[in-house]
Amino acid sequence: YDESVEPKELLTQASAILGNGQLSLAKYLLITDDAQKVDIHDIPAFFTHALERVDWRRDLHFTTRTTIDTLDYSGHALNLGSKLTVAAAGPAIRKLPTTLPASLDLPAGFDQPCVVAPGIIAINGPKATAERGSGDALVEAFCASFTGDDPINSFPLLLIVDDSEFVAADFDNFLWVAFTRSNPATDVYGIGSETRNKHWGCTGALVIDARSKPHHAPPLLDDPEIEKRVDALGVKGQPLHGII
Repeated sequence: YDESVEPKELLTQASAILGNGQLSLAKYLLITDDAQKVDIHDIPAFFTHALERVDWRRDLHFTTRTTIDTLDYSGHALNLGSKLTVAAAGPAIRKLPTTLPASLDLPAGFDQPCVVAPGIIAINGPKATAERGSGDALVEAFCASFTGDDPINSFPLLLIVDDSEFVAADFDNFLWVAFTRSNPATDVYGIGSETRNKHWGCTGALVIDARSKPHHAPPLLDDPEIEKRVDALGVKGQPLHGII
């Protein structure tokens, strides 16, 4: 990779962000050096900007066994988890695809790939069974089934999920699933991964295991019967009339 665009100062700024009050509870931080070219409030555009520039061999910076939000159920234990800073610097190094590769061949148990956004694919995986704080051998095998020149690597970011159609239906769904159902230290993998001087990276696509795990909190689902009872409290003459 090009050492001339090594994101040195970005990491200084990232450290300041992660040391600032409640921001210290952030689990993922994406930061770029060209943010003036994109509105950071346009989150899909920001992801496109970052994924066009990120070099997974260089730009992944983990903080392991650290404090996380008490309400975050994805970590190793209560208040214990990890963080991942993605610092993407320099000019664009790739053009992000928007259609699935014609020759995409997934290993057994993985199916229904859906394009979420430019450069991002969600793929259904087997039901997660790994114990809390442990990686998943099936996802490791998934990554090992591809070579560096496989067409899937044209997409820099892959998600292993329970419902790929749901994830791809709305960008907010992607954000919710990808970053609430994963703990960076245990759930981030890569095609062609390697550790060099204690720095982990990958030559191919980054893979996030964003499936629901056995230790995760169950989903909150609407109960139509309770909704009716609450709505009844809002009719005229009832205590919540004019409030709901």
